Amino acid sequence: MTAIDHLPSASDRPLISLAEPGDFIALLKPRVMSLVLLTAVTGFLIAPGPVNPVLAFVSLAAIALGAGASGALNMWYDADIDRIMARTAKRPVPTGRITPGAALAFGLSLSIFAVMLLGLAANWFAASFLAFTIVFYAVVYTMGLKRRTVQNIVIGGAAGAFPPMVAWAAVTGGLSWESFVLFLIIFLWTPPHFWALALFKMKDYGAAGIPMLPNVAGERSTRIHIFVYSLILAPVGVLPFAMGFAGLVYGSASVALGAVFVFRAFQVLRMQDGDVVMLPAKRLFGFSILYLFALFTILLVETVVSRGWMLHVG
Repeated sequence: MTAIDHLPSASDRPLISLAEPGDFIALLKPRVMSLVLLTAVTGFLIAPGPVNPVLAFVSLAAIALGAGASGALNMWYDADIDRIMARTAKRPVPTGRITPGAALAFGLSLSIFAVMLLGLAANWFAASFLAFTIVFYAVVYTMGLKRRTVQNIVIGGAAGAFPPMVAWAAVTGGLSWESFVLFLIIFLWTPPHFWALALFKMKDYGAAGIPMLPNVAGERSTRIHIFVYSLILAPVGVLPFAMGFAGLVYGSASVALGAVFVFRAFQVLRMQDGDVVMLPAKRLFGFSILYLFALFTILLVETVVSRGWMLHVG
């Protein structure tokens, strides 16, 4: 099945686009972009060397736009299943406010612009990494994995974990163990975060034909997977402190937050099949967002304070 098969028919498309500026902003997935920007800023500031504010602004803008471009391409391709799912039915493409062609053109143009901007402002290694990230999310995950394998979130989650590595590469021209640890935290966080969502959105995913873990392997298997990933994630979240590039505040917070994450996952593990309310899963999903934002925010603040706003213009 090709991408064309997923597009609305000609009769479904408005002759004149009803799009407003806010609709194109929605294509960028602003909430996802905010997380990408936070993790990228953290990776950028942790990287060794003085911070050039102009380079920082342009590079981080390019990374954020690259993430937004990925979101636009995802919404273009997934318009058919977005229309079915209550969580996504009001997005611009399935509602017809933006035509599929306009969404595709917007996503592709923004992708090229973001990659070129990062290459010209920073270096072409970082730009190539950003291009790879966009292709991985839009093609490998959205077009290849999402509808075909129960491991879609596990493998596809790498795309959302790359931004701090791209930012590190923008500063240094290479990668490091520190940037890989930041990647690993996000990578291991993604499955329990989305599987918790999938537990209380099973009907939506089932109607759309997406092989999420609860729909394929069942609720019990999903709960076990969530708990196991949480047990792995909690100590990995402490690694920045253990490796010496985070301070005591981060170390203490990461231990406490990791313990709460595991506790929430244990509550999900104890759920019964057929639970209608799914309160433990909803609580874990909500806390997982707080967990990741808190870790990277604390790490970011610690880095800024420890470096004393070390800026270099020129």
